[in-house]
Amino acid sequence: MKLNSIVFSAAAAAAFNLGNVQFPFSHESLESSPLLDLHKSLVERPSITGSEKHVTDFLKAYLQDAGFTVEAQSVAKNRDNILAYYNNTRNTRVLVTSHIDTVPPFWPYERRGDEIWGRGTVDAKGSVAAQIIAVEELFEKKKVSEGDVALLFVVGEETGGPGMGNVNDLGLSWESVIFGEPTELKLARGHKGGLGFTIKANGKAGHSGYPETGSNAIDSLVRGLAALQKVELPGSKEFGNTTLNVGRIEGGVAGNVIPANAYATGGVRVAGGTPEGIRDLIRRVVEESDPSLVVEFSYGIGPVPTDYDVDGFETVVLNYGTDIPRLKGSHKRYLYGPGSILEAHSAHEHLRVSDLQKAVEGYKKLISHALDQPSEL
Repeated sequence: MKLNSIVFSAAAAAAFNLGNVQFPFSHESLESSPLLDLHKSLVERPSITGSEKHVTDFLKAYLQDAGFTVEAQSVAKNRDNILAYYNNTRNTRVLVTSHIDTVPPFWPYERRGDEIWGRGTVDAKGSVAAQIIAVEELFEKKKVSEGDVALLFVVGEETGGPGMGNVNDLGLSWESVIFGEPTELKLARGHKGGLGFTIKANGKAGHSGYPETGSNAIDSLVRGLAALQKVELPGSKEFGNTTLNVGRIEGGVAGNVIPANAYATGGVRVAGGTPEGIRDLIRRVVEESDPSLVVEFSYGIGPVPTDYDVDGFETVVLNYGTDIPRLKGSHKRYLYGPGSILEAHSAHEHLRVSDLQKAVEGYKKLISHALDQPSEL
């Protein structure tokens, strides 16, 4: 896709325990603070994948007012990535990034004591808000300066990652990239890869009272799925078991008609081996169960290791996927953020205020650590 970027310039702007490290609170109020106000503004604006414009427009204005130079990178009509940096140095040592799209349906912001409820509170507007405040506070305290750090917020992470894919067209590179996703304030050692598949069965329609006149596509599909459930997929010591989920089955037109077509879609969380090897294994097992079955694959990513060479954090390996493998480069990759993936995408998505506050300090620590490393620029 052709890259179209718009640059918005603005004048330059003027205790909790994290593992073994003590930090003071910098956001004491549970009712209102720059952090809570920013998070609320993000959550109040719907940004279901494909319709992120309300949030991108808000972020453009907010970041300009905060003194950043802001670029809007077009991904599709009314869908922009947002890159923000201080003054004129767009190629910074550190990049801090997350995504602004959410899964459906939208449901509004609500405060319940120390909890903030609503779509995107956890995945991933908590990370977005904490990252922005962390960079602002470091800049205000002169702990970062022009050329040190940039912010990037992308669209489309929930559906294939076209936003992060387009970032590769910016012609930029970084020494370290800090990705924001719900990790329960733990620093990730990596996450599982993924592999999507569709199994298609083709039969012949007929009257169900005369099964010999047709060929039942659902029967063929069931044989393939039964064989697939028995297959042993490769895992690893670091990432655990590779798991398989069949998430959708569809076929036939009525109970008294022999179904001519059926299909199933699913996914594999890849913890070991290679996507190519798992593809071959799945195809062989399914086709051996019924040679008429057709297996198609939509994507394939192996396990994704990340960096965790920072003291003071608990570490974790995650079972979900992120935009990390979509951003090309030799940079260090850190993955961290507030909230639990078990709350994300659910009807009970919510985030504790205290975790949002802690995330600001966590991001500041990660940025400072990255900048303390010898510069390669």
